[in-house]
Amino acid sequence: MAGSDFGSIFKITTWGESHGAGIGVVVDGCPAGLPLSQEDIQRFLDRRRPGQSPFSTPRKEADRAQILSGVFEGKTTGTPISILVKNENQQSRDYSEIASYYRPGHADYTFDAKYGFRDYRGGGRSSGRETIGRVAGGAVASLLLSRLGIEITAYTKTIGPVCCDMDRFSQEEISRNPVCMPDAAAAKKAEEYLKECMKAQNSCGGIVECVITGVPAGIGDPVFEKLDANLAKAIFSIGAVKGFEIGEGFEAAALTGLENNDSFCAGPFGQITKETNHAGGILGGISDGCPIIFRAAFKPTPSIAAPQKTVKKDGTPITVSIKGRHDPIIVPRGVVVVESMAALTLADMMLANMGTRLSSIEDFYRR
Repeated sequence: MAGSDFGSIFKITTWGESHGAGIGVVVDGCPAGLPLSQEDIQRFLDRRRPGQSPFSTPRKEADRAQILSGVFEGKTTGTPISILVKNENQQSRDYSEIASYYRPGHADYTFDAKYGFRDYRGGGRSSGRETIGRVAGGAVASLLLSRLGIEITAYTKTIGPVCCDMDRFSQEEISRNPVCMPDAAAAKKAEEYLKECMKAQNSCGGIVECVITGVPAGIGDPVFEKLDANLAKAIFSIGAVKGFEIGEGFEAAALTGLENNDSFCAGPFGQITKETNHAGGILGGISDGCPIIFRAAFKPTPSIAAPQKTVKKDGTPITVSIKGRHDPIIVPRGVVVVESMAALTLADMMLANMGTRLSSIEDFYRR
């Protein structure tokens, strides 16, 4: 199958299936000399690892990262970085029944329509475990960006009907509760709502918000390689994402030009900045130096135990109850995936941006 590569200069290729021997990624285009260890990658993988709360799948996986190439004496060599995570707790028998029918909300039917064949064990390449490769690659990209003073913070903004009060925002709180909300009071309400969904053998969705700070003005191109367009593609490539917006997003459609426009002004150090940030840090597809703010809407987990109507492969109608180990909500474990895809996008576009001015090329090669 095509389509497992992402990026142009800083590039990843992910591989593996949910119930195969393992999941992995090859990171190509990372500059030589970046300090990198397995622990650096593990910190990211631990944030998406299953079985850590009542609101994630009980599948027990250590998700231990192994760096197979591209690192020597603690630093990247400039050659491809290959990272492996072995699958250790597959229960493929849980999925043998679904080989004969199409699960509502899943890619079963569309895989059959495209390939005439599908790996029904946990969804194969459409499984949430595919994101392991993205997160491992995103860890490398995030380390590179941190050297440039860029920080990416994502968190759960809503779960079902429960929304964070941003006046109570606490970055430290994000890692303190199992739903990754920056508002402790909202997190408690969300947990109660999730318990009700689980009792009803149901699931729910939510919204992840991401804030990127430290990005200089001038990153992105004005036509087909817009920074916001590439972020949208990256986030939409996450299996459960059904919506993306940046800045005011869909709310901008209800505003007037005077309300939505951001007035320019001089910053405290004489730099050009804006009085407001309705644009979300990007104008004309190019970063404007303000924080980049976007949101991703995640659908409810489609694998639920409640009875659902569907059909067999021959069109015979049946009612099914999905067995196996599944998350009642994808959002909390999706937070680090959003961060990772944002980091991969930005690292790639910043490297591409280095050749846009002749003066920059002359400065680099004449030093």
